[in-house]
Amino acid sequence: MSIDHTFQVPTVAVHTDIFERVTKSVSRVNGMPKMRQVYVPQPVMGKSPAELRAYIEGNDMVTGRPFMQEVIEGLTAPLDPEGAHGISFDRSTPRLVEPDTEENLHQLFLDRHWTDTLPIILPTEERVAAMLRGTSHKPDEVVGHMRPTGFREFWEFTVEKVAINAVMAGCKPEYLPVLLALASTGASARASTTSSAAAMAVVNGPIRHELKMNSGTGAMGPYNHANATIGRAWGLLSQNLQGGSEPGLTYLGSQGNNYAYTSITFAENEERSPWEPFHVQHGFKADQSAVSPFGGCRSTAFTLGLREKYWEQHVRNLLRGMDPHNPPVYVLDPITARQFIDRGGFDTKEKLIEWTHKNATMPAGEYWDYQLIQNYVYPRATFGEEPYASLLKAKEDELIPMFTHDEIHVVVVGGETNGYWRIMGAGYRKTASVDDWR
Repeated sequence: MSIDHTFQVPTVAVHTDIFERVTKSVSRVNGMPKMRQVYVPQPVMGKSPAELRAYIEGNDMVTGRPFMQEVIEGLTAPLDPEGAHGISFDRSTPRLVEPDTEENLHQLFLDRHWTDTLPIILPTEERVAAMLRGTSHKPDEVVGHMRPTGFREFWEFTVEKVAINAVMAGCKPEYLPVLLALASTGASARASTTSSAAAMAVVNGPIRHELKMNSGTGAMGPYNHANATIGRAWGLLSQNLQGGSEPGLTYLGSQGNNYAYTSITFAENEERSPWEPFHVQHGFKADQSAVSPFGGCRSTAFTLGLREKYWEQHVRNLLRGMDPHNPPVYVLDPITARQFIDRGGFDTKEKLIEWTHKNATMPAGEYWDYQLIQNYVYPRATFGEEPYASLLKAKEDELIPMFTHDEIHVVVVGGETNGYWRIMGAGYRKTASVDDWR
């Protein structure tokens, strides 16, 4: 788009046909509805050179005209005013919908993709006003900006709009500061990626007890009202305040992800953890309340405890099973956290992180052969970004680290019914103050 708009040079974007709706939607919301686009069949991955050549020698999958004819015409035809300069349009939405029966309003919210398809609590003005009493901030105060992908525009949203989604999810007013803090980070729980990623949120500090959040037995399951509804509300506000989350249009997860219903939201078990709390690692004081969102949750490795003799090999195997573009978050029951101290001498989280960085390795040739590494890391390496530029120079059989130090994280949660633990593949976003939103 920037080549057309900024440099006035005709360009043609090539896509596979399954992405027709989303590519046309992206060009429209970016003010370029007449952007020139052509389409080959899906899939491309796994096809031979001969099969791929047949794609471009065939017809465009959308127009039915010869593919290369569409390309040549797109590159040689002059740009019209809208194609050259783009357009703007009103993106505002009405504050209220028309009055109707409860049944019809539920169907309206469902039809317009404003829900996660489960029943909601209708956000009447009275209910939203009651929710807003959970914060001292004004309803029209801007909380932040959010978008489902880097290719779409940011949407701005207010305290009231966050409160509306909190009502829909079944939150209590006292939960609102946690939700506002989550929303302020701009981290979407409905990120649009074909890899079907979900999100995770870790809550720390006194707010855990104030809201009676669960950090013990069943904390990551459907057994606590605050955990479940805060996570659900984060998902609802993400899809409604970022411009949508509709399959094939603003959501492209090929398989989808059941974690997205409540976004794996829980409190860290600070009292039973042998280490400092997660938010303290990230600059907060222990008596402050904070929430930390993670994205990219799509893989899990798990096991029971740490064996005395072969624990290092077992943990390496778990780490080796992760995709190197999906960094590890150790999610440890307190029993296992103490075992990491007993077996490995990791009396701080930082020591476990350092051990992981040194021991999660693979041959360089294999690392650079991973598809996601080729897509996202290899270009950064070729532009000289470290440490990737140096890793690119390694011999094919040389062992290199799968993850950087700052990608590896540790949280403690669980009720000590057993030493089961897991490694979540997830990317840390940031830690935000809950107290700022009271």
